[in-house]
Amino acid sequence: MSVVIEFDKVSRQFVRRQNASTIQERFMGLIRGLPPAEAFWAVRDVSFAVEEGQSIGLVGHNGAGKSTILKLMTRVLEPTSGRVTTQGRIAALLELGSGFHPELSGRENVFLYGSLMGFGRKEMQRKLPEIIEFSEIGPFLDTEVKHYSSGMYTRLAFAVATAVDPDILITDEVLAVGDETFQRKCIDRIYGFRRAGKTIVFVSHALDVVRSLCDVAVWLDHGEMKAYGEAGKVVDAYLADVNERERAEFEERLHSEDDDQIRESRMRRGSREVEITRVQLLDAQGRERITFRTHEPLTIRIHYLAHQRIERPVFGVGINHESGPWLTGPNTGFDKYHIPFIEGAGIIDYHIPRLPFLGGRYLVSASATDSTQLYEFDVHDRMYPLVIHSDGLSQRYGMVFCEGNWSWHG
Repeated sequence: MSVVIEFDKVSRQFVRRQNASTIQERFMGLIRGLPPAEAFWAVRDVSFAVEEGQSIGLVGHNGAGKSTILKLMTRVLEPTSGRVTTQGRIAALLELGSGFHPELSGRENVFLYGSLMGFGRKEMQRKLPEIIEFSEIGPFLDTEVKHYSSGMYTRLAFAVATAVDPDILITDEVLAVGDETFQRKCIDRIYGFRRAGKTIVFVSHALDVVRSLCDVAVWLDHGEMKAYGEAGKVVDAYLADVNERERAEFEERLHSEDDDQIRESRMRRGSREVEITRVQLLDAQGRERITFRTHEPLTIRIHYLAHQRIERPVFGVGINHESGPWLTGPNTGFDKYHIPFIEGAGIIDYHIPRLPFLGGRYLVSASATDSTQLYEFDVHDRMYPLVIHSDGLSQRYGMVFCEGNWSWHG
């Protein structure tokens, strides 16, 4: 197959000037001239090639250089050094409403976008019903787009960009805006483009989609290419790096007294006859981590200190999704795990053999109460972060992995 996108040792440099922060600095700047410029490389020495019909994903943290790569592909930017070549008609969704004129209506912008892509008015008129149906903004089609919500912008932009039958479709976090129903429509259409043999350049933090949609991937880190190759292997390498960074940040937070004090003042309550002195999230090897994968084992370890003899205490844990929903809340009382008494320091573990939660950010709670569960000794309410990745699983939506089987009877 022919190569339709090629980057050959491409670099892009930007120059930014230091802003004066005080009146004195601004005054001295007027006398001495402009403040010194600072150069930085958004992309440096990047090389890869995309063949016709391939899907390529770009992964990396915010500011890694992904959007700069896309702008170089579409000639919005030119490289400082190196060479970028592309072949075929490109439709790009680089940022919200890019290519739209805010003073024009949705209908007028459809025809404007079509003309920029080389389509005449009659051709776009034939495509208009499909665009209206997909975008679901029919009642607002003749409203100026400056009055559109972000979701309306995105629906119309995606509908138009995919209706003009591009050879190469470029999307930059298009799934970050809009409701879940629209996101599924977008994914279905992108998969349809792939089946039709179109070339797709896909940028998203939804790594499970990158893994399933893309043939190859590029991992960017501070403008440099860390890996390029089979999408699954690149995503795994990127995730391993993310996990290690999150573990290091977690270790740093554990030793931050200020962070602990702020968290405790907001999320801790109780009489403290029994104190929860520490909560650990442990993997199967007993290592403390913050990041786990769906179906991995997790042990929540509660360290406590009883300042007096406490008969029949109850210990509990809870897991909330960061958006609010309380997903589970077991305790030793409900599970009839009787502890006769505690006195002094001790440890209690809660083992989860297979984490059932899908990818996302969660918050862990821990509690110690009396036998009635009405008198709280110490409650740490959603104080401990838990990050779960579920890339590569068959399920992508929701919070919980549901074990089940399909059957069909014709």
